[in-house]
Parts: sequence; C-alpha cells; structure tokens
Amino acid sequence: MEGLPPVDFRGDLNDEQFAAVTSPRGPALVLAGAGSGKTRTLTYRVAWLLHQGARPWDILLLTFTNKSAKEMLERVEDLTGVPRGQFWGGTFHSIGQRILRRNAAVASRTPDFTILDQKESEHLFSEIVKATDGAFIKDKTNPKAAVILDAYSHARNTLRPLPEVMTERLDWMKGGTEKLLKFCADYEAAKKERNLCDFDDLLSLWLFVLENDPAVLAHYRQRFQHILVDEFQDTNRLQSRIIDLLASEHQIMAVGDDAQCIYTWRGADWENIMAFPQRHPGTQFHTIDINYRSTPEILDFANEILRHRPQVDGFERKLRSVRSSGVQPTVFTVGDTSQQAKLVGRKILQLHHEGHALADIHVLYRAHYQSLELQMELNALGVPFVITSGHKFFDLIHIKDILAHLRFVHNPLDQVALSRLLCLLPKVGPVAAEKISKAAREINEAQGRGMVRALRDPAVLKRVPETAKDDFNDLTITLEDMLEGLEAAKSKPAPTRPDADLFRAAAEAASPKVARTPAETVRVCIEGWYGAFIKTIFPDWREREQDLQGLIGFAAKFEDIGDLVAQVALLNGESSDKKAEPEEDMLRLTTIHQSKGLEFPIVFLLGVADGLLPLTRAIDDGDVEEERRLFYVACTRAENLLFLFSPRFAVSGEGYRPLDPCRFLEEMNPDCYELADYAHRRL
Repeated sequence: MEGLPPVDFRGDLNDEQFAAVTSPRGPALVLAGAGSGKTRTLTYRVAWLLHQGARPWDILLLTFTNKSAKEMLERVEDLTGVPRGQFWGGTFHSIGQRILRRNAAVASRTPDFTILDQKESEHLFSEIVKATDGAFIKDKTNPKAAVILDAYSHARNTLRPLPEVMTERLDWMKGGTEKLLKFCADYEAAKKERNLCDFDDLLSLWLFVLENDPAVLAHYRQRFQHILVDEFQDTNRLQSRIIDLLASEHQIMAVGDDAQCIYTWRGADWENIMAFPQRHPGTQFHTIDINYRSTPEILDFANEILRHRPQVDGFERKLRSVRSSGVQPTVFTVGDTSQQAKLVGRKILQLHHEGHALADIHVLYRAHYQSLELQMELNALGVPFVITSGHKFFDLIHIKDILAHLRFVHNPLDQVALSRLLCLLPKVGPVAAEKISKAAREINEAQGRGMVRALRDPAVLKRVPETAKDDFNDLTITLEDMLEGLEAAKSKPAPTRPDADLFRAAAEAASPKVARTPAETVRVCIEGWYGAFIKTIFPDWREREQDLQGLIGFAAKFEDIGDLVAQVALLNGESSDKKAEPEEDMLRLTTIHQSKGLEFPIVFLLGVADGLLPLTRAIDDGDVEEERRLFYVACTRAENLLFLFSPRFAVSGEGYRPLDPCRFLEEMNPDCYELADYAHRRL
C-alpha cells in the first residue's frame, strides 16, 4: 500500500517478535507467552502486511472482545495512518453478522433481521414450548428455557450431536430429553419465520452460508488474503471450522498460548491450537517467550508449573525475563482458611506501611466463595477493597435467595425477604406475593402461630396460584424445617468451634440430623426445595451448587444466625463490586479467570491446595490440566512479588475438612520458591 509512513520494524521489535511479524505468506502459528507483547506483535503484523502491498480490506482480524479489536486497530491507525474503519476487524460475532447481512437470503433471512439478546431468546423459546406442550411448562421438575438453550448453545458451538449434549447436560431430567429436540426444531423454525437471529446464529448461520453457497465461500476466500486470529486457544469448534473454510489457501496466522487455555467449560477446544499444524500443513512455528512483565524469579516459578504438563513437540515453552533479578515467590503454609485470611490481611498492611499502594496489590482466587473470610478480615482491619470479578458473592442471585430464607426464619417480620421467596414461585409476582403474605399475617395475628407456620394454613394456600402450589408447599416445608432447627438451638447450646488440634476430628464427626447451627440451617435450606429448583432455572447450576457449599462453610464461623445475617449486611455495605477509579487506593480482589490478560505489581494467590486449586470437581471430572493452566495464569499476572497461600484445612458443607497439598506445588522443584510455615503459629 502506497503512502504509508516508515515503520522501524527491526528497531521496534525483539528478534522473536520480528520473526513472527515478517513471517512469509502461508500458515503460521505464533505461540506468545504471558507478558510477551502479543498485542504489539499483531499490530505490527498488520502494519507489515500493509507495507508489503496488502490493502486494509484484504485483512481479516478476529478477536474475542470488541475492546481488543478496537485497541489493535487504533494502534494500527496510529502506526500507519490507515483509518481503522477500512479493515475487517472485530469479534467473531460482529464479523459474522456483517457477512450474514450481505448474504441473508442463503440463511433464509432478509438483511434487516433482528438480533435477539439472551432474555429475548428465552422468551421466544418459552413461547414455543408453551405452544407445543403446555404440560411441560407446568411441570416444576422440567428445565426452564435458559437451561435448555444453554445446552443447545453448547451443542451448536462445539458441533456435537444435539441428542448427545442434551442427554449429557440434562441427565437429571425425568422422562428423557427427546421432546427437547422438538422444542429446538420449532424454535429454529420460529426464528426463520420471524426474521430473527439469536447470538449463536451469528456463527452457526455464518458457517451454514459458507458451507451451502460455493459462490459466497469463493468470494470471501478471495477477499480475505490475510486472516489473523487472536487468542486462538479460546476458539471453539464452530469458530475453528469457519476459519478453516475461509483459510483454504492457508493464508492464516493464529496467535495464542496453549498454556492459557482456561475456557473449555464454555466450549473452547484446546485441540484447535494443538492440531493447527495438522490442519494447515507447512505451518511455520514462531515462539515469543521474552517476557517484559515479571522478574526472573517469578518466571522460573511459572516455567516449573509448565515443565510437568504433558509435552507436545513444537509446544515446549520457557519464559525468559528482560528484567533484573527480584525475590523468589513465597509459599505460606497455614493451618486453615481462617488463618490464611488473617495472614493475608497482615501481609497487605505490612506492604502498605512499607510504601506500596493498595491499588498495586491484587488478591486472586479460584472461586468467589474462597474470598469470603478475607473480606471479613479486611473489613475488620479497615482495609478498603474492591471486587473486580463481577458481582459480590452476596449479590449473586442464588446466594440472595438462600439469604432470604435465613432472614425470614430469623425475623418473620421481614416482608422483603418473604416477598423475594414467594416471587420465585411460578406465576407469583409482587402483587400475588403481597396477597399471600397478607393472608399469612392475618392468620398469625388471629392464632399466634408464627408467620412460618401460618404460611401452611389452608386459607393461605387458597391465595397461591394453582401452578405454584407444589413449589409453595415444598418451600414452606423447608422453612418449617429450618425454623425447628433454630428453635432447638435455643434450648441446647451449640458446639464450640474446634481448635487447630481438633480439625481432623471435627472433619470426621457426623453432622446432627436436626439443623441447629447456622451452617446446618443453611444446609437444610439448600437440601430442601431450592436444591432442586436451581437445576431447572440456572444453566450453570453446578457452579452455583459450589457457591452454596461455600456459603455453608462461611456460616460455620457463626454460632448465631442473627450474627450471620448481620455480617452479610456489613460485607455488602463495606465492600463493592463497582469499578474503582484509577486514583483510588483500594485493594483489588478477583477470580483467576477475570485476571487473564492483566498484570499487577503484587499478587496474592489464595487456596493453593487440592480441593481449592485444583477444585475437587475438576479433579473428579479429569480436568486437572486446565486447573494447572489456571495456576499458571494466576502466577504470571505478577510483576514484582508473588505470594501463595496453602491451607491444610477448609470449612465446607461437611465441616472442617483436611486438604491435601497442591499437586502442582508438590511436583515442582522447591528451589524455585521460599517456604514459610505458619501452620502451627497463632496469629
């Protein structure tokens, strides 16, 4: 392309980046390690192609977020002066909808088709189910639209047979999943008839167009002379199939890091990057392992994590730092997760007093619930913090639902909590909930039976819609079970919490059958009607069950349910899930998944023990290697200091349970970290 300003490719790039940027035409796989300047490499690759004569519209740049695409194309514009609007750049879905609108007829749509959001898709699907089989909707044990659509989406994005996925993901559904296939077929017909596309259609119909119209396929193969794909390790089979069709001449450069593939649970296929050389013969490998982020000591630790994974020829990695020497990562062994919270709080205050800004310190963890004890400790210490990984734990819908149960049995006058519970029932909104609540209040005032038991009166049941009666009955049984346990607790003292020497004995002790402690009260609630309810409502119910077990562990720290409810209110009031302003000096807390792509001067990693990282569920499901990659991602976020905490015991739904040492740490060379044993110290 003529008229471009000069770019000093040789001077602006290191040797590894330069080799990738100037790679000759043909398939290329760029393995870019953490902190190695991947975005810079892609940006300069686009600039290089322009300098070699490519036109902006000949280049297709596919990313996973609009932010990434915008950032890269802005950098290209700054570097070359070419307006970013001239490129075909964006997310898979945004490019898919552009191509679909140009070829809508092939997909049985018109160019002005409407894109449904998630809620609109669920509404349409529910409408289809109701019209096809009204009895299915009324059966409370059947999955709701969101759950069915999630399984359908998984099948479409992974290109797996729909019957297989439905059976696998909805194996708890009684009566089999055959009728779900009919619902999905009718849903597709309705979208076609109404000129609609859901989010998955932007990819699946894109693929359909390419596979069913040779002229369209030939056009885009000719149009896209250069295809660049970012974060290739996160592509699913559907995306990979689209790319392979477009890149028939192997005019593709895939950039990614197999060691950071951490999204297989949502459809990403690790094999896409591993099998790239087989799908594109003659692939040129480029490895970029020069790291600008972390100290040599942190990278030595990270390299040790990868050294013990299954090795594949061509994919061997060893990050190298350009920075001067720092300090080794420190692994703190602690007695339990409570001691972990105390020690983390103390270390954070120490660093702050030494002059480190709180905003430079990030605490990472595998799952939301693993940060609860630390949040309590930070509140007690007066350390301001912000949670940057979405909602606060106690703002999660399923957690708020359980808390509403607790609030109501603790304080039967809490009509807000009761209304939330009633509105969970089919066909019950705020107006109907108030009528039910009012009837119960009148029974209670007349008979003095208490609100919980008044809800079970026949006069109250008359106010409940017919479709909600079964759920209402199960709800009130659960509430009464919870209440009886709390009443029993008032007449008999609760057991004291075991000290460190009795942890193992406590873990082996049988739980009482009657709910007495707050933890047992939470357990009764979860094992009551709500445990079955979440399976029908939430696609990710397995992850939510994990959160609920974490809530039981949190509740075990309290001897009185009133203290538990009050502490939750304090946590919600004193911490925040808002975005901290750059100038605010606040500690950051986030999950490992949400930290990917970011970097922090100081990192604290919680729960480095089998059962926490790796998670028990991942161990049971055979997903240990993805947990290893998560461990690697967490550690490579750190620039200067890395602290890891390995507890010996954790509080869970089963009480105090022992934790085995983290298998990843056990296999590593102990010379790559400092070990500090706090397991037998009192803090």
